[in-house]
Amino acid sequence: MALEKTLSIIKPDAVQKNIIGEICSKFEQAGLRIVAAKMAHLSVQKVQEFYAVHKDRHFFGQLVNFMSSGPVMIQVLEGEDAIKLNRELMGATNPTKAEPGTLRYSFARDNTEDEMHKNIVHGSDSPETAATEISFFFQTEEICPRNN
Repeated sequence: MALEKTLSIIKPDAVQKNIIGEICSKFEQAGLRIVAAKMAHLSVQKVQEFYAVHKDRHFFGQLVNFMSSGPVMIQVLEGEDAIKLNRELMGATNPTKAEPGTLRYSFARDNTEDEMHKNIVHGSDSPETAATEISFFFQTEEICPRNN
């Protein structure tokens, strides 16, 4: 197993529901360490830049509007196989298809198909994506070094 870093965004729906602490607790209980965190209210332009890979998808406008609709908690998580572990914790992108016990099942499964972007959390899907996403939001000096 490899020590990795991954980006996590607790989305506006979770912030509005006041469940940031519950989500962070799940990360920590699973063995992930929060090594950087900040709250932000992302501008439309910032969201468009971050999700540019989806710009031609039918849901892009809804995603941009939603992610710029309120504050988010942006974090860097670190741990053994952090990317895979975080993706397992999040559950399926569509909360109605998420496994019991996952974040999306626990906190977003009542959403409709049209609200699939309201799925509580975002997480990087590969080491390359994680590096790009982390550097999009954080400077190197903002990420706390691991304490051995």
